[in-house]
Amino acid sequence: MTAIIDHARSALLEHRRLLTEEELSALAETGEDELSALAELAHDVRLAWAGDQVEVEGILSVKTGGCPEDCHFCSQSSAFDTEVKATPFLDTEEVLAAARETKATGATEFCIVLAVKGPDEKTMTRLLELVPIIETETGMNVAVSAGILEGDQAQRLADGGVHRYNHNLETAGSFFPSIVSTHSWQERWDTCEEIKRVGMELCCGVLLGMGETDAQRVELIGQLQQLQPQEVPVNFLNPRPGTPLQIRKPVGAAEALKWISLFRLGLPPVILRYAGGREITLGDLQSVGLTSGINALIVGNYLTTLGRTPDEDLAMLEDLAMPVGALSVAW
Repeated sequence: MTAIIDHARSALLEHRRLLTEEELSALAETGEDELSALAELAHDVRLAWAGDQVEVEGILSVKTGGCPEDCHFCSQSSAFDTEVKATPFLDTEEVLAAARETKATGATEFCIVLAVKGPDEKTMTRLLELVPIIETETGMNVAVSAGILEGDQAQRLADGGVHRYNHNLETAGSFFPSIVSTHSWQERWDTCEEIKRVGMELCCGVLLGMGETDAQRVELIGQLQQLQPQEVPVNFLNPRPGTPLQIRKPVGAAEALKWISLFRLGLPPVILRYAGGREITLGDLQSVGLTSGINALIVGNYLTTLGRTPDEDLAMLEDLAMPVGALSVAW
């Protein structure tokens, strides 16, 4: 395996080219005995392609639960009997309070998230009211995650000041029908393409541990190479009671670190963000992910699960001597 890692080092650091899916498949066969070498290469690639800064972001669920889609991992789906119940859109002061708390951590990005298939006109109006208020009050970039966009919605959000739009592919096209039946992977892809077309930055995340194969994870990296998002949040399944995927076991720490490294090696320029599930997957090893390719964090809580305190994450960055700053990407 050493020769394969050396080959990848030459391709990425000397020739500055992307790895092929065949090369990534070879790296995916790396055993635990080679994990430190793989992580070291991923960290070197992160520094060479993306620099040493770490971007900090806070997220807020402004409209929780009651989603009509049947994403099998999601406790916000109305199709499943979970502890998460539908709540109305938060009022402006509640959103601003959360944004101010996020700003106090040193974050440069604030993402407002809605549990919907896509925004209706009332939701669009609300978003377009909120975004400039948050920007003016906090000075942070504002991101939005509101599902599948249609018609001129992407253009309106771009014109309204949305910096980055989150729309996750979640998994490879070949595996997606196993976890969602109410919309297609192609619909997600089309929304991602539209986000890019209108000039918003694209945040397009993945969720590992749903039963996908290693080959499908490599397939997903290849699909993200085609899409060229600015940001890729890496989520690990935290099996939620009441969902079809509650039977899954969390990804192990070694496997998580291996795939963090592989996503960095496959997507060298991106903002690769620690997202949901890192606490149960990595525990006390979360700092290792930051020397295995990660260069961004969601701090505080996630949409329906608790994260570490922002102070813990900021102390981790200080211990690693990693400066906080806003990041952007040009492929």
